[in-house]
Amino acid sequence: MHLSDSVGDPALADPLPADPFPVLAQWLADARGGPYINPDAFCLSTIGPDGGPRSRIVLCRAMDVARGSLTFHTNRRSAKGHDIARMARASAVFYWDRAGRQAVVSGAIEITPEPISDAYWRTRPRLSQLTARASQQSEPIASRAALLEAIAAEAARFGGIDGSVAIPRPDHWGGYDLVADRVELWVGSTGRAHDRAQWRRGADGWTVERLQP
Repeated sequence: MHLSDSVGDPALADPLPADPFPVLAQWLADARGGPYINPDAFCLSTIGPDGGPRSRIVLCRAMDVARGSLTFHTNRRSAKGHDIARMARASAVFYWDRAGRQAVVSGAIEITPEPISDAYWRTRPRLSQLTARASQQSEPIASRAALLEAIAAEAARFGGIDGSVAIPRPDHWGGYDLVADRVELWVGSTGRAHDRAQWRRGADGWTVERLQP
């Protein structure tokens, strides 16, 4: 084997792109067209009340390339919602294993404008809407049967699970925008000669540097 056999990713060729988000948007589009069950999934890490990290998988429901942000939706009274209320920063990690690609996006969290949350809510399956209303997310519950009873009770208020009455979005459920100030893109390569590049955003825009694997 020769080092020349270890070919880097064209997206991270020198000179590196000035803005990471067009690359990230293309990677996400590639994943959506690939063999992934949940190509939009990323691991969201927030800071818990004890100062330690807390992580879970959420879905990227929008990416604003010009703004440099990701959008996800959740119950704002959940553990992650409380974490964000205390410290409005988070980190997201996408990993597309078959493509050998990873992206880390870190930055400030902002509440998504309510009309956007309303529009996304209307696209959700009816049962998902009912569950979102019934579940006190992250809070203890006596049993799974109790959870199902709560969902059934909420369904009864709106004409049943298969009903046609519109289900309103609760005030405590909606979107968050992760507005990036740091992005790292990683591509696996032969012999661990991986491609890594990191962008940081300041008052004058993005700066970029290549990192060693």
